Amino acid sequence: MKNLVLYIHGKGGSAAESEHYRPLFPGCEVIGLDYQTFSPWETGKEIRGAVERLKHEHEDITLIANSIGAYFSMHAGIDGLIGRAYFISPVVDMERLILDMMGWANVTEEQLQAQGVIATDFGEDLSWDYLCYVREHPIRWTVPTEILYGRGDNLTAYETITAFADVHGARLTVMEGGEHWFHTAQQMRFLDDWITGGKT
Repeated sequence: MKNLVLYIHGKGGSAAESEHYRPLFPGCEVIGLDYQTFSPWETGKEIRGAVERLKHEHEDITLIANSIGAYFSMHAGIDGLIGRAYFISPVVDMERLILDMMGWANVTEEQLQAQGVIATDFGEDLSWDYLCYVREHPIRWTVPTEILYGRGDNLTAYETITAFADVHGARLTVMEGGEHWFHTAQQMRFLDDWITGGKT
């Protein structure tokens, strides 16, 4: 059985992004998951179901997850099913991010609770149910994990990512010129070197 690399994309991404990682894992099957939901409780179940099916066909599974895809993966209950993980710009403190977005939109907790869902000018819907779920389900993650973080990440503060890495024993790599979205040629070279170096 071939070892498997499973890619979980972030918001606005797709499973097709997994093609980028195929040359970085010679001898492994590399696939992406096109999940159809967008909440930690629903998408977590999708990821869990996919990993359980794939585990029957592959001895070892490595996870690569991007942005909110990493957050969803940490809510999938797959710790015992995968061997290691690579997180690219992971969202690791969703409550802090939601509260930040509420601040940007000038929305109070009382307003959000009363209305349930509030649309924002920057394209994100704020949800009271989502915020409550996040508060009631703190991250529990025990998989050996490598984290790549761009110093210019506008969604997760450096202090937040370092605290997460410390608590979970993850190895953190910081790109000084990096952003939340790794996409320039220089950023992608850095990402590739991070992955190939992390495998040894």
